[in-house]
Amino acid sequence: MKVALVMGTSAGGTGRHVHDLVAGLVTAGHEVVVLAPAGELAQFEIAQTGAATVELSVADRPHPKRDAGAVALLREVCAGADVVHAHGARVGALTALALAGLGVPLVVTLHNASPGGGLAGRVHAVLERVVARRADLVLGVSADIVETQRRLGARRAELAVIAAPPPPEATRDRYAVRHDLGVAPRTLLLVTVARLAPQKDLDLLVDAMAQLLERHDLDVVAVVAGDGPHRERLQARIDALGVPIRLLGQRGDVPDLIAAADAVVSTARWEGQPVGLQEALHSGAAIVATDAGGTGAVLGDAAILVPVGDPTSMARALADVLLHGAVRDDLRSRAIGRAGELPDGEDALEAALTAYDSVL
Repeated sequence: MKVALVMGTSAGGTGRHVHDLVAGLVTAGHEVVVLAPAGELAQFEIAQTGAATVELSVADRPHPKRDAGAVALLREVCAGADVVHAHGARVGALTALALAGLGVPLVVTLHNASPGGGLAGRVHAVLERVVARRADLVLGVSADIVETQRRLGARRAELAVIAAPPPPEATRDRYAVRHDLGVAPRTLLLVTVARLAPQKDLDLLVDAMAQLLERHDLDVVAVVAGDGPHRERLQARIDALGVPIRLLGQRGDVPDLIAAADAVVSTARWEGQPVGLQEALHSGAAIVATDAGGTGAVLGDAAILVPVGDPTSMARALADVLLHGAVRDDLRSRAIGRAGELPDGEDALEAALTAYDSVL
């Protein structure tokens, strides 16, 4: 089978998924070409999979001249494919336009929901409509994306199968990690792994911690591994409220942090199939998370889920976990069990091939 895969700019998860999918397809004997920006081709080592690569000039924002060139290139390269698989709303829409009249089946995987209001939200809504109306099959990483595509009139919209990351390996024991962080052995430690950006809603963590400590006399500290545009504003709120939250910046020892935690916390407004929480499952962590996007589908019953944007519910859930060792132990046991149920690379490859066969 001749398969063309198309990818735009990627922050990480999409690129890793495409790399693994391409590697699996090549190993299975399929002829694969990947069209993506030069940076993504290099970052995710696409050429090393054995697939052919074509540099595609696309960016996050519309650019009429550049986008017209991308459509022309997509049409030229993809014309001889048996199936085309695009990843993301923007390149999905451009690919749909490129394939018009060629009769080449198009599968689009949507990895992110709409960013909400404003110009970005309006542009994303247009891209979603183009994908819904022109793709032969749309795969969404969460049920809300699938439902949106069905509402927009997609011929077929189904849940995507994304392989879970390999189990992370901690390199230090929890006491060494806590010592390096300056956290006493008996201090309760919460760990959040997130970009400091609106989607992750770390204000919720700040507000929940403030409520938690108003109601309970706890020796607890939360650390956040990650960086982003909201760092200064978030630090100002932490300082103003005097809550024990430390912004660690980018870290190369996230598995160590997770293994040292009494609980792992996610406050996101939306997630697809969150890699960090899958890693936390593999680590056997007690998890408290917002029921955002595909989070609940990933975690199953192996976490305490709270409504998005609700600091009172988050504070109550954190209190339940931190005050009761039996609750933590139960969640840890459930996490290990749930980790064994997550899809792997073979599952993702099989699902992709089934999707391709269904549109041929």
